[in-house]
Amino acid sequence: MTRLPTARPLAVRRLGVVPFADAVRLQEQLVVDRQHDRIPDQLLLLEHPPVVTLGVGARRDNLLVPPDELARRGIELHETRRGGDITFHGPGQLIGYPILLLKPDRCDVHRYVRDLEEAIIRAVERFGVQAGRIGGLTGVWVGNDKLAAIGVRLSRWVTSHGFALNVTTRLQDFELIRACGLAGHGVTSLAQLTGGEPELDQVSDAVAESFGEVFDRATGGAVSEAGISRPAPPAALRVPAG
Repeated sequence: MTRLPTARPLAVRRLGVVPFADAVRLQEQLVVDRQHDRIPDQLLLLEHPPVVTLGVGARRDNLLVPPDELARRGIELHETRRGGDITFHGPGQLIGYPILLLKPDRCDVHRYVRDLEEAIIRAVERFGVQAGRIGGLTGVWVGNDKLAAIGVRLSRWVTSHGFALNVTTRLQDFELIRACGLAGHGVTSLAQLTGGEPELDQVSDAVAESFGEVFDRATGGAVSEAGISRPAPPAALRVPAG
């Protein structure tokens, strides 16, 4: 799709597998850089090693196993500064962290979240999946099952954190948590919905293109930076204060 000359540039960066703590540090630096207009808008696309993350509204009882059981399984546990409750990230899940300056025309956090949902809905449609929303809830859904979780943070109208789209994710790992703090809802993946094994690179392409359409950004070519973060030993487990 031809972009208008006035569309803002968007740097799409593919980072490969990045430990969660490293991704947080990278986002924090990029947010400062964007606030000072040292860089254009960014879309970071990556995977995380297995990790459970807790948003600012997370409840301790939505973690259904003791922290030492997570450690035994090689799953990290981190508190975050994003919105939302508890979620799982792991291999086969496409993580998207947009670092966007919403000023001057998009200073509306609810619109921003709806636009993230719309970008994902358009992307998965290219794989034959009809996804949508559930009134009063955040994320992208197929029926009663969540396909993509969303949790964001804004600082001086620059965004961080973002979305997690299940592509070939091992859905059994979600049994360790009450996903997003919601009872009575399940999770699903593109693999489960299509009966195939979608390539993460192809899904990344679709997401980057639909993201540019929805946010009116000129994406250009994606830059692969796989290996930007070298493997690190698991961080110490942290649990929320009581």
